[in-house]
Amino acid sequence: MAYENWCWSTHAPSWKDAWEMVQKVDRPNVGLCLDTFQTAGGEWGDPTTESGIRDHPGGREGLEADFRRSLEELSTIVPPEKIFFLQISDAYRPRVPFNPESDEQGLRPRGRWSHDSRPMPFNGGYLPVKEVTEAVLKTGFRGWMSMEIFDGGAEGKGKEYDDLNAFAVEGMQLLNKLLEECTLLYDDMKEIK
Repeated sequence: MAYENWCWSTHAPSWKDAWEMVQKVDRPNVGLCLDTFQTAGGEWGDPTTESGIRDHPGGREGLEADFRRSLEELSTIVPPEKIFFLQISDAYRPRVPFNPESDEQGLRPRGRWSHDSRPMPFNGGYLPVKEVTEAVLKTGFRGWMSMEIFDGGAEGKGKEYDDLNAFAVEGMQLLNKLLEECTLLYDDMKEIK
């Protein structure tokens, strides 16, 4: 079983919260599903602000420093064999910040953002996907990964996909581009091509 944090969750919004639960369960068949959107969208991005990033008492510099520390901690404390899956997606920065209140269905802003605004890396998003991917690879993880795309377009109103084969090919090309940009330990990942 792969436990995934959701950045809009009340119980386990961060990778570290999910990791603490996996440690408490302490079973060989329970590990993590890490997700570039859930990590970067929870710790760095914020769809309710003009800038698209979280407000931080230390400003952008403080936010960046905290985010780097979190990723360094992930790369040093989580054993690679406890990462069962890596999901990769980016997010569009909303042109107009989301209302910070829950919607009519009770969904929080990051949940709404997650459902409609998650393109492939390098396709209009702005989250630090590469940095999260590098942190996961620095653990020694060489397991399963996929693109998890919920792309309703930059406006979140929907997007047509007429040729799913071309979409899949583009996904693979962009995954390989991401891995190439994650120069760390890339040589032993090339077999996924």
